[in-house]
Formats: sequence, C-alpha cells, structure tokens
Amino acid sequence: MSGNKKAGDHPVADAAWPARRRDGMGRAGVLLIACLFTLPFMALLFGGRAGALAVWQNAAKLTAMGGGLLNVSRQSAAGADELFGGLLSPGSDRRACLSRYQSPHYYKHSPYAPSRHLLWKLRDYEARHSRCGPGTPPYARSVDHLRSGSSSSTEDAECNYVVWIPYNGLGNRMLSLLSTFLYALLTDRVLLVHSTDDFTGLFCEPFPGTWVLPPDFPVADMSWLGVGSNQSYGNLLDGKKIANDPAKATARSVPPYVYLHLAHDLRRSDRLFYCNDDQLVLAKVNWLLVQNDFYFVPALYDMAEFEAELRRLFPAKESVAHLLGRYLFHPSNSVWGMITRYYHTYMAQAEERNGVQIRMFSWATIPVDDMYSQIMACSRQEHILPDVVDGDAAASSSSHDHGGSKPKAILIASLQADYYDRIKSTYYEHAAKGGDMVGVFQPSHEERQIMGQRTHNQKALAEIYLLSFSDVLLTTGASTFGYMSSSLAGLRPTMLMIPEDGKVPEPPCVRAVSMEPCFHMTPDVECRGKAVNKEELSRHVKECEDVGKGIKWIKGIKLFD
Repeated sequence: MSGNKKAGDHPVADAAWPARRRDGMGRAGVLLIACLFTLPFMALLFGGRAGALAVWQNAAKLTAMGGGLLNVSRQSAAGADELFGGLLSPGSDRRACLSRYQSPHYYKHSPYAPSRHLLWKLRDYEARHSRCGPGTPPYARSVDHLRSGSSSSTEDAECNYVVWIPYNGLGNRMLSLLSTFLYALLTDRVLLVHSTDDFTGLFCEPFPGTWVLPPDFPVADMSWLGVGSNQSYGNLLDGKKIANDPAKATARSVPPYVYLHLAHDLRRSDRLFYCNDDQLVLAKVNWLLVQNDFYFVPALYDMAEFEAELRRLFPAKESVAHLLGRYLFHPSNSVWGMITRYYHTYMAQAEERNGVQIRMFSWATIPVDDMYSQIMACSRQEHILPDVVDGDAAASSSSHDHGGSKPKAILIASLQADYYDRIKSTYYEHAAKGGDMVGVFQPSHEERQIMGQRTHNQKALAEIYLLSFSDVLLTTGASTFGYMSSSLAGLRPTMLMIPEDGKVPEPPCVRAVSMEPCFHMTPDVECRGKAVNKEELSRHVKECEDVGKGIKWIKGIKLFD
C-alpha cells in the first residue's frame, strides 16, 4: 500500500458544525465540543499521514471524556427498539457485542417489521444451532461420518449442515452469506462459516454458540475449491456419481458432502442447484459446502420447494436483505469502535446525512471528470446533495448569522480521493442554498481493492455501516457494497447508471424501485420436473437493468464490490 493516500489527508471540508448550546452544558461542554471540532484540522497539521485507522481512533479519548455529551443524536434518542421488533433475541452479553444493542439507535429507517413466521423461524433456528453446533454430540457424530468417508443416514440424522466459504470482496461476501443463511433457514440446516484470516474478527457471533467452523474439519483446503473440484455438484452430476432424480437418490447413495459452486463462473450443470428436483436430492446430503459471490435470494423465490415458505417469511419481497442483514451482521467491537468514533467526530452534529458511494468498475470506466459530472448531474436531477448558489447570492447567503441554517454532512465512500476533493471544493468555493452548513467527509481511500487483507475489510465494513446511517443514499449500480449499505439502511437509494462504451449514461441515475440487491445471473437453466419460474426471474433481471441496479450478465466478469 506504499504511495497510497490516507484518510488523514482529507478528513473534513471547509467548515465544521456550529456548536449549539444545550441546557446545562456549561463551559466544560463548550470547551469539549471546541476541542472535538478542532481535531480534524489538527489531524491535517500534525497527523496527516497517520492513516485511516488512526483517524477513526483520534476521537476515542474525547468521546469518553464527554460522559455521554457526544451522544446528541440517535444514540440518545428515546424509544429506539434495540431488538428490531423482536428480530433479535434478548439476553446476549452486551459487552461482548456492543453493536448488537447500539446499532438500532443509529438507524433512521425501519420500513418493515418482521413477520410472526420469520420470528418463529429465527428462534427455531437458534435452538437448532445450539443443539447441533460445534462442540455438541450431533456435530461430533456428523464430523466422524464425514471423516470416515461414509454417508450418514439423514433419515435418522439429527442435524444437517451448510458451510459457507468466503469469496471475493466484502460486499459480495456479505450478500452471499446472507443468501446462504436464508437457504439454511429454508432447508433446516445449521450454517457454519469457514473463517479465513481476512474475515476473522469482522463480525460478532450472531447465534448461540459459535458459527465458526472448527479448524480440524476433515475437508482440507476449502478456499481452493472451485468449478473444477471433483466434489462439486456439477461435476458429480456430469460423472454420474450422483443422480438428480429424487426417486433414485437415497441418503445412503449420496456422498457424505457436496460442494456447491455458485460463484460467477458456475457452469450449466452447477446451475441445476436452482432446480426443485435437485433440491430434493441435496436435502439427503448431510454436509453442503457453498462458495458464492453474489445475492441469489431471487432465485430461491422461484423454486417450488421454497416459494410458499418465503412468502410467509417475507410478505414484502424487498424486505429480505434488510431484515436478515440486521439480524445476521453485527460488527465486532473493534470495528464498531471505528464506526462510532468516526460518526461522533464528523457526522453526529448534522441534521441531515447524505451518503455517496462511488465505484468505478474496470469493465465500465470513464474519466474522473466525467464521473464527477455524472454525480453532480444526478444530484441536480434527484436533489441528492445540497444546492449551491453563485455570485452575489452566495455572498448574501454566507453573510447572515446561519440562525436558520441546517447542518448537513456528506459522507463519501470510494476507493479514490478524487471525488471527495471535487465535492469538497464545490462547497468550499460556493455557498449552499439557504445558508446551510455543509461538511464533506471521507474515512479512507485505498486507491485499489485489496483482497485478503483484514484491515482493508475492517475499513470497508465500517464505511458500509456509516453509509447505512444516512438519510439519503446515492450508490453505484451493480455494486454489492452499495447494495449492502442500502439494505441495512432500509432505503431505496438513487443509483448511478453504469457507463456504456466509455460515455456518461443518460439519464445519469435513477431511483431504485426496491431495497433488494440484484441477482447477477441470468435464469438460464433447464430443470427436471417443475422448472424454475423463468418469467419471474426474467422480470427481476429486467427490473434491475431498467433502474440501473445492474447490467446484463457478462460471462467471466467478476462483479466485485
């Protein structure tokens, strides 16, 4: 990462928030706020090369000294539902996972309450995880069967498992893990995570016990499994080592484990996973290992085995990623500290928070100036960012006492600093209409996506959550990073259209019609028995294309976050 710019280079725009006096604050409180808002400028003068993690840590002592003074917005808001309407079960150790109970105070939008059936299903899953997870006798027996190479009789087996293998960038991983968890709910399996070094320590344990697969698991080198693996479902079918006829497959005839390769480069035989008869066969396999890098929930909706249950769980289709994301993902204490320190240092005083997530894909690039023009054209079209005024109007706007002004924060999430620099300069050189005070912030800019590095993933996760605390979101179409932010936020974002042929698209952006992420795969599969509902899936894909949330699937292209 040598030569990369760090967040300390660009911590804040031209103006900090005015300190608004509160009853009983006293001189100590005013002094604390003055010190706090001087911090970004001190970082520029004395710590500009300290790096993104240092910027997130700079406010830690001041926050502690405030004795709760800095919790002036949503964290101190009365009436926040810490359990998200029963989505989370009570009784977890608050100190072990601070974000689990604190995050509800930061979200502004919770558009969908969980259905009673979903709440029952989650409690049922938690009981199964406690009964079958690592360290229990059923888990030990299942691992012994796997180690011996013999198939266990799933008719008599107490517990079946699905193991998730991380793949690609963090946004891809979160959407893939969420989809796999839903699959576990639908198939009464226990979800376990093959936790690689760059994934370890990002999230709290969401279930009773642990979701981490123990290191002595008999299948070695799982991260090296791929489309050519002998145990992949597609290769087992092609080699006639498993039959996708439910009438012929038995618990004794199927292998002890099957690897499901559902990533972007899956082959036609791998896609048979999305067929109803194949699901009836896979239900007889004790261990399923899954590697995937996109959101595949829309395909589950259109399988006869799952369709009715999904409609009971999620009467509103667009609520799936929103509800399961808030249930499943709770940043670890170290990452939550990064999030809350940055939030209270730079964003808490704002009355309106606008999140802007910008991703330039290698397969759809345009010059930085053109991308900036697209962002600002979108903002004018959809009224995303505060309007600015010129000339005499600007002088008049900036000369009044800001008595009726509204502090606003713009959070930029991008691998590059260029867009931050341009947007910050816009509000430095021009007054905001109505005299609003506008701050522009960017936590980090790594310049490139770094695979396999834990600190990179920590910063990415922190920024996903900071974006999710926004009142308004502008994200990049087809970006899994943007999908995850808007799903957690409970917002239908405005989405930047993907450039075509190196040109700024027209229109520059559109408002999404759903919070749900797109399914980045065409529904191209022929099934035995009842086929996949191609009409329904095609409608989903077309909707995603129409609203700029994705592009037509390009074979061999990795849709990184």
